Amino acid sequence: MSTQSSEVSVAASEKPNVVTKSWKGNIREYGMLIALVVIMLFFQFLTDGVLLKPLNLTNLVLQNSYIIIMAIGMLLVIVAGHIDLSVGSVVGFIGALAAVLMVNFDWAVVPTVVVCLATGGLIGAAQGYWIAYYRIPAFIVTLAGMLVFKGLTLALLNGQSVGPFPETFQRLSSGFIPDLFGEGGFHMTSFLIGLALIAFLFITGYKTRQKQIAHQIAVEPFKFFLIKNAILSVAAGYILYLLSTYKGLPNVLIIMALLVSAYTFFTNKSTTGRRIYAIGGNEKAAMLSGINTKRLTFLTFVNMGVLAALAGMVFAARLNTATPKAGLAFELDVIAAVFIGGASMQGGVGKVTGAVIGALVMGVMNNGMSIMGIGIDWQQVIKGLVLLAAVIFDVYNKNKAS
Repeated sequence: MSTQSSEVSVAASEKPNVVTKSWKGNIREYGMLIALVVIMLFFQFLTDGVLLKPLNLTNLVLQNSYIIIMAIGMLLVIVAGHIDLSVGSVVGFIGALAAVLMVNFDWAVVPTVVVCLATGGLIGAAQGYWIAYYRIPAFIVTLAGMLVFKGLTLALLNGQSVGPFPETFQRLSSGFIPDLFGEGGFHMTSFLIGLALIAFLFITGYKTRQKQIAHQIAVEPFKFFLIKNAILSVAAGYILYLLSTYKGLPNVLIIMALLVSAYTFFTNKSTTGRRIYAIGGNEKAAMLSGINTKRLTFLTFVNMGVLAALAGMVFAARLNTATPKAGLAFELDVIAAVFIGGASMQGGVGKVTGAVIGALVMGVMNNGMSIMGIGIDWQQVIKGLVLLAAVIFDVYNKNKAS
């Protein structure tokens, strides 16, 4: 009897420790998620409810889609211990290429998309080759790329805007999934798809937890797991409901959801994904353990080029024209989103969901301040301070842990 009571008391005493460890292990992710909710409520109050209106929520998704797409690729680059300053210029260049092919040369949408994605991959390969195999610092190579592709965009467009795009291409960014239950009113198809996705994420999380228990890995108490996922599900369900009262789920939101799911699986479950984290953590140790660090570094930049190309097409489709100034300073928002989302400056640390949350924080701040009429000058100041605070927080936690 005494043995059983002692086991119960030990288990009870371990629960708070497990919760504490879970919180500390994910402090940046949980902290930024809480910060995102607080920022949304803050601007919802200051804008008299405009922020969470269905039309504005839809615009928020469309305005930040290309930042989120690039943030996923930038996360892998930063996790590997590098940086890419050329992504904004690549966005502008790919948008210009798509415009020239479709508007000036009457190319169809599908071959244009294939050529643009392949071009993005080649751009990433050209930069990654010098970084991975010749050890030239990524800062220098991609800074050169920034200048090169800004110039090529101007040359390709002859300094003028080119458009409009075919309607099929515009749907990449401004289109919505059709409602199978009829037109007008509540978008039931989007709502049901969203509910199915929320249920899928909850079931996946539960199965992952059960596997961890089976392998005797310490997990958070079930009540904590249930409450956390219930709060997230209710919040996601409410946003889904608001979107469904307007036009439903945008096509680009489906693209982003697929990318986030695929890259989350890649970084968490695949051997290659774990090796990229190993490179950022300690490249020499990774090399000695048999990892082909040069090839993986090269591939992270190829991946970044492809995602920047996709973001370039999404941005061009949203504007319905290609402009010489497209993509200006996008790299700053993308890098800021990744660092705000919990990635480390030293590499080896960061999550896809964190990068998405960081991008949403930046997006909500931009949107909220614009609704309030705050000038672009002060918006830049505030975003810079938020980025600085995120980096200071990261350095503080590392110093405290050491």
